Amino acid sequence: MTDKIRVLIADDHAVVRRGLEALIGTESDLEVVGAAADGDEAVQRAALLNPDVILLDVKMPRKTGIEATSEIKARNPEARIMLLTSFGDEANIFGAIKAGALGYLLKDSPPDALIQAIRNTYAGKSTLSPDIALKVIQEINKPPKPDAPPTTEPLTERELEILQYVARGLSNQEIADSLVVSERTVRTHISNILSKLHLANRTQATLYALREGIADLDEG
Repeated sequence: MTDKIRVLIADDHAVVRRGLEALIGTESDLEVVGAAADGDEAVQRAALLNPDVILLDVKMPRKTGIEATSEIKARNPEARIMLLTSFGDEANIFGAIKAGALGYLLKDSPPDALIQAIRNTYAGKSTLSPDIALKVIQEINKPPKPDAPPTTEPLTERELEILQYVARGLSNQEIADSLVVSERTVRTHISNILSKLHLANRTQATLYALREGIADLDEG
């Protein structure tokens, strides 16, 4: 029997939690292993349950979804988190990305989009709602701010190639298959890329690649 993707849900509205549980429960490869009603409880349950994917509401009592993301990632850098929200403002979007979230989806997204986003998050892929993606594109077209130190160690040719694949949304295994190398090798290269560029996660790497012209929005 194939292992299911274990999902933790955190939202302060019981009706939303139950709706998400019901939706996820219709998929044979997904299961909800826990739920939380606020940010503190989400952090505690994430540590206790070690779920494969964590869905966090942005606006929650005690800790916001962004604060919870930062704390969860500090404890477990491998945690895969997606934020669900009714709010599409830039501060929350980029706060979520900076905190280490892989995805940011609006609650009014179609059910099939949410299910696919959970699978993408599990696979290490970034997911943004179309409206949010537009805001991200607008942001990366702004002049860069000198708030992060420039890399003093340039990327190698292979690292640039892998960064292009990351920006296209490919998982580590898909990149490995394309380059005929091991998934572990790809994972090591990505770790080196993030370290050299002073970035926290794949989403930030994607934004960097787009901003610097390493990858193009029209690439498939």
